Amino acid sequence: MDVRDAVASRRSVRGFLDRPVDRAVLSRVLDAAGRAPSGGNLQPWRLYALTGGPLAVLKKLMVERVESGDGGDEREYAIYPPALTSPYRERRFRSGEQLYTALGISREDKAARRRWFARNYAFFGAPVGMFCYIDRRMGAAQWADLGMYLQTIMLLLRAEGLASCPQEAWSVHHRTVAEVVGAPAELMLFCGMAVGWEDVGNPANAVRIERAPLDEIVDFVGWGGEETT
Repeated sequence: MDVRDAVASRRSVRGFLDRPVDRAVLSRVLDAAGRAPSGGNLQPWRLYALTGGPLAVLKKLMVERVESGDGGDEREYAIYPPALTSPYRERRFRSGEQLYTALGISREDKAARRRWFARNYAFFGAPVGMFCYIDRRMGAAQWADLGMYLQTIMLLLRAEGLASCPQEAWSVHHRTVAEVVGAPAELMLFCGMAVGWEDVGNPANAVRIERAPLDEIVDFVGWGGEETT
């Protein structure tokens, strides 16, 4: 698959087929992803990939936590700033509305929205659940490296015909995840990631979240009056 096609077709897939992912394919992806940029070659990430029995155990534990009304563990990082301003607030709101509209869930139906969100903890039916950790001693620059690593993984998955969904929601239940994967205390859970084969008939996969237009996010400097696109 061409790199441009991989970028264009990558999106957060929230409905997967009950079809296994070959370990050799996943190993090929993760081995190649190790070439992602990393300042000083620190490679501050650590990945755990689950399937089969361990994944089933984790899902069971999460069903018990969610159904008990458990609000999660103490937060180790803020997923969003406490008070989003424009244009970030509008972008986040719009993405949520696009998804829930595709699912036929109204803004007023809070219970249905909570039930849908809880599907995060079943990896939306994906046969592989991955968890990406970062060493707690790392700083902002290494967190940027981590983002590039994850993007590289997702693009390589597309090259294999696979789909993915990065899920920061898992960081809220980091204790349960650590219990299952055996992550040491010096590592912090950044996100989970669902990996598998897209269920193209799932309505959640019909939505294509809008992105900001180029002139809203890029300033071309030094081009004078030339075309900027």
